[in-house]
Amino acid sequence: MRNIPLADVDHLDLAVLPIATDYPPGHLLDWHEHRRAQFLHGATGVMVVDTAEGSWTVPPDRAVLIPPATRHRVRMLDVSTRSLYVEPGAVPWWPATCMVVDVPALLRELLLTSAEFGPDYRVAGREGAVAALLLYEIAALAPLPFHVPVPAAADLAALCRAYLDAPDAGVGNAEWAARVAMSERAFTRRFRAETGDSPAGWRSRARLLAAVPLLRTSSVSEVAGRLGYASPAAFTAAFTRAFGAPPSRFTASRTGGGPRP
Repeated sequence: MRNIPLADVDHLDLAVLPIATDYPPGHLLDWHEHRRAQFLHGATGVMVVDTAEGSWTVPPDRAVLIPPATRHRVRMLDVSTRSLYVEPGAVPWWPATCMVVDVPALLRELLLTSAEFGPDYRVAGREGAVAALLLYEIAALAPLPFHVPVPAAADLAALCRAYLDAPDAGVGNAEWAARVAMSERAFTRRFRAETGDSPAGWRSRARLLAAVPLLRTSSVSEVAGRLGYASPAAFTAAFTRAFGAPPSRFTASRTGGGPRP
């Protein structure tokens, strides 16, 4: 199934609905939710998934697990997706919050195969076996750390959302505290209680997440300068500590991607 709306097939008596979709560059899937759980794989490009609880950046050839009935939006940056929409009853083990995961070679091939299924695929045949194996493979995946939480409080959430849209190394705790009419100490204590991290630590992680889509079209040196790091080496060290791989692994030359014509 390719480039068809979920609503057209959601009624089918199939536990797993594979749908492949090609999106124009910069496309925004605005706030929405699905009755089914979703395994959203970016075969190309970078995705940024937002929910009320946080923001998940999905690097090239990774995926995100989205729980059923979770309101979310997705920014598609040169993305072609391979999605699975799964009946909640078929995956009681599905995570309660979004989770970014790697996509090993076997799972990637199974996703490519399932994208060719029609809406009338046979559960009792080969196609049904592929669908069942997909769920076994997904259940074995571990989360990757491409995520920042967003506070539940509206005033703190607004600060965080604005920062995610435009990360600025020059912003400090005093400025954030002033925006919500609090002392810096009280603000820091409240922010840590809501997110489990200090405001400075949260902003540092948000800047590193912002680097992932930038690396699709810019060099490591350019991204380091844009995000306010003193040097490419400092940026590389911070990125590697946070994500377990250097930023050079996410450049267009390494991912086989780049901007579309």
